Amino acid sequence: MAAFDTSRPMTNAAGVGSFSKFIASTVGAVAAWNDRRVTRNALDKLSDRELEDIGLCRGDLENV
Repeated sequence: MAAFDTSRPMTNAAGVGSFSKFIASTVGAVAAWNDRRVTRNALDKLSDRELEDIGLCRGDLENV
C-alpha cells in the first residue's frame, strides 16, 4: 500500500506560475501600448489652437 503526502502546496508546478506572469505582463504591455496609440490618435485630430490650450504642440505628440 502506498501513501502520498499531499499537505505541501503546489508552488510553481512545472512553471505554471511563471508562465501566467509572462502572459499577464504581455497582456498588460499590449493594453498600455493600445492606450498610448488611442491617445496619440485623439490628440492628432485636435487643431493647433486646441493643442496650445492644453499646453502641447504638434512636436510633443510623439512623446505622449
